[in-house]
Amino acid sequence: MIKGRRSKKTESIPVLRLFLVWAVLVTGAIALGWKLYRLQIVQGPELKRKARQQQKSPVSLYVPRRPIIDGEGNFLAMDRLLFTLYAHPIMFKIDTEKMAGKLGKILPNLTMAELRDKLASQKTGVRISDMVMESEAGQVKSLYLDGLELERRYARIYPSEDVAAALIGYVDGERRGQAGVEYSQQTLLARNELTLPLSSTGMDNLMPTHVLEGLVNLDDLRLQLTLNLRLQRVARAALKRQMAEYKAKRGAVLVMDALDGSLLALVTEPTYNPNDYHEYGLKLLKNWVITDLYEPGSTFKPINVALALEAGLIKSHERFNDTGRITIDRSVISNHDYYSKGGRGYITIPQILQYSSNVGMIRIAQRMGRKGYYEALEQLEIQEKTGVDLPGETPGYLKPKKVFTRSGIEAAAASFGQGLSLTPLKIVQLHGAIANGGKLVTPHVVRGLVDPSGKFHWQPPLRKKRVFSAQTSQTVLEMMETVVTKGSGKVAKIPGYRIGGKTGTAQKASATGGYQENAKITSFVAILPVDDPRYVVLAVVDEPKGENTFGSTVAAPIVKEVMEALIAIEQIPRSTVP
Repeated sequence: MIKGRRSKKTESIPVLRLFLVWAVLVTGAIALGWKLYRLQIVQGPELKRKARQQQKSPVSLYVPRRPIIDGEGNFLAMDRLLFTLYAHPIMFKIDTEKMAGKLGKILPNLTMAELRDKLASQKTGVRISDMVMESEAGQVKSLYLDGLELERRYARIYPSEDVAAALIGYVDGERRGQAGVEYSQQTLLARNELTLPLSSTGMDNLMPTHVLEGLVNLDDLRLQLTLNLRLQRVARAALKRQMAEYKAKRGAVLVMDALDGSLLALVTEPTYNPNDYHEYGLKLLKNWVITDLYEPGSTFKPINVALALEAGLIKSHERFNDTGRITIDRSVISNHDYYSKGGRGYITIPQILQYSSNVGMIRIAQRMGRKGYYEALEQLEIQEKTGVDLPGETPGYLKPKKVFTRSGIEAAAASFGQGLSLTPLKIVQLHGAIANGGKLVTPHVVRGLVDPSGKFHWQPPLRKKRVFSAQTSQTVLEMMETVVTKGSGKVAKIPGYRIGGKTGTAQKASATGGYQENAKITSFVAILPVDDPRYVVLAVVDEPKGENTFGSTVAAPIVKEVMEALIAIEQIPRSTVP
């Protein structure tokens, strides 16, 4: 046997191993290629999308609501940077008394006793104040004391507090308007939220990124109202004084520019502070001058006179027999002073308004006829909203035509302002038609979006509807002037100015039908100046207490004080001699 000779079987083993290694490598390469193909080609778009989601962190930027200002540029609502101050006494390196002393010098709204009590209440997480101003926060930081923590936040601030709350409204914790113009003008006040996509590392740390120039620039527009804050303060002070004297349930004052419907003042009492709205009941959060109906009483009489004059059914020089008492459909209706004055006989239409004669008004309404009178009331849009740009307005109530015309008592009651219900704002709108030459204008509080230079970038459209002729309006206005010069509105006289007015003292309707015992609503409406009519002022006082509670004694003094302020603010010139 020759040495070194290998068998064929021995030589085939390395070849087989080589083939197996090659096959494994080829198979692995094919598998890897297939995997890469699936990752990069088949699944590529989806994986790319997921990667971007992980690498980008959308950050929402705080975008403040637009400020609200009054007609003179005074801020009524604004977003402001505030801080909440927390204390952790467990970390203090000075005693609690010294800490209270240092914080007391910075936080003027908290007494030393309050600070001591707060700091002693628990060992950590003590909320000292939610209303720390930016300057105060800087002073706290400069103390460099352990155990104090400042949490940054933005809040809606109302500098005028409760002076115009019913009109301005408030925002909730989620920065959504809940009342007043904060609610009705949400789309104008709330700017669009900005979201920036920022890159992050694998450790979730944000990396600087390029932000397009101008992306976070905000406009400087402000929502300007027609409100005059100075006049609002005067009206509120006058109302509160009379309410306190007569222990009234509630009251309201409205001032409107009849030329365009601008509301210069809108006061309701009692009211609330929108900075702390959550501390008040729901009844105080509504604006009752546009939500609640009442029977206007004698303040509606000039409107009825205007309807009859416009229809040509009475003449301004006519006289009507005031018997002091009249029977309609077996119901006896008397003048308010029947038992002291009796019947006055034939009196003029101005005297009907001066004496506030119910009988005289009934005779005027009878001239119009039930159907004609009802249709005239419908032309005044009694059952429609005024269209004011505030939330929650309630339309007036007028009985169905079939009921109203079925008997004479309904028209008789309506002639002196009972049996129909309106909001105080509707009364102002109707008297505005007497003041401006016969047109129903839309009462409104929003003037528009304005920049700091005074240029308007948006203003609301205004509506006007003629309901009386200019001649009818002026005739009725001059009749109303005699109420102030000779009648029940004498208390509203202002030397040098011609003023038209009408008192109102109406029984309050009961929820169960009829009228409440010893409950009334007193009111007074005025238009000035008669020689160049423009402004309507209304005061309403609900349920004044006492013996001498009438529109002339309770409401008229309020209107006089408001008119005096209005004359000074608007620089109304003295009237010419009639």
